Amino acid sequence: MLSHVWGMLFHPEEEWKTIRKENCTIGKCFCSHVLLLAAIPPIAGYIGTTQVGWQVVSREVHTLTPESAITIAILSYLTILVAVFTIGKLIHWMGQTYGSKQTLSQCIALAAYTATPLFLSGIMLLYPMLWLNLLIGLPVLAYTVYLLYSGVPIVMGITAERGFLFSTAVLVVGLVAGLVVLVVTLILWDIGVGPVFAS
Repeated sequence: MLSHVWGMLFHPEEEWKTIRKENCTIGKCFCSHVLLLAAIPPIAGYIGTTQVGWQVVSREVHTLTPESAITIAILSYLTILVAVFTIGKLIHWMGQTYGSKQTLSQCIALAAYTATPLFLSGIMLLYPMLWLNLLIGLPVLAYTVYLLYSGVPIVMGITAERGFLFSTAVLVVGLVAGLVVLVVTLILWDIGVGPVFAS
């Protein structure tokens, strides 16, 4: 796992070729990569929101109760796992349109390794300040998009032109999935399953 993480950060194209040659099962990909790295944002977020806190406009520091934060952390973790699997499944389904015959496990690996920078940048939630998260998060998001566009043609075994269109379709699916998560979050908050601030 660590070699793939290192490769995704420093020589992604070569690493994508290595990942394509591997016969990574869905279970192995999840256990060796997603289950561990996807835990970074929720754990860091839990610590940051309960121990450090954040300021909005006033100088008052806001924190969450441990009970509220652990619920949000668990739901966030499960959402990440479902999102990676779902996007991998959609990549597999869309692959037939673009002439790719890759296995479901390779498509899930593509989704999982593309998200590596997002998982790692979750450590910034230890200090949940909006300006800092934007300062770090935007370049990380841009690099994640680069990984997607460089990885799709290699892993799916299609031309660069088809890969560009395929990657754009996957990116749109990812954005729609993000909007769905936000809407569900707002609905949950509205019915009472939301953050509870410490006094």
